[in-house]
Amino acid sequence: MPNRKRSTRATPAKNAAVLRKFALGFPEAYEEFPWGEPVFKVRKKIFLFLSRDATGLRLSMKLPVSYGAALLAPFTKPTAYGLGKSGWITASFAAKDHVPMDILKSWIDESYRAIAPKRLSSSIAGTSGF
Repeated sequence: MPNRKRSTRATPAKNAAVLRKFALGFPEAYEEFPWGEPVFKVRKKIFLFLSRDATGLRLSMKLPVSYGAALLAPFTKPTAYGLGKSGWITASFAAKDHVPMDILKSWIDESYRAIAPKRLSSSIAGTSGF
């Protein structure tokens, strides 16, 4: 039997689990399922939409600082329902796509800081341009 190299790419489920854990690590962050898909909130305000299935992974975040640069990525577009006009972007990945986790984590951080009260966001180590 030939020696086959296994793919090192994470599945959409594994990537979603990593991003979920990251999002829940922020002060007072919690998860709800208002439309059957997870959203992550702080003080009743959404800072991350996360969706995954066998076909891929999608997430939407508010990026007041890096919105323009984020839209240059081939996997992003303005978020639907008019949210794009308010600085929200959606990143979409097919099941076999490379998912740039470091970039997505920095965008989730930016989104949290944009939505959370300043007292909470300033309690986090590091900066995100705010």
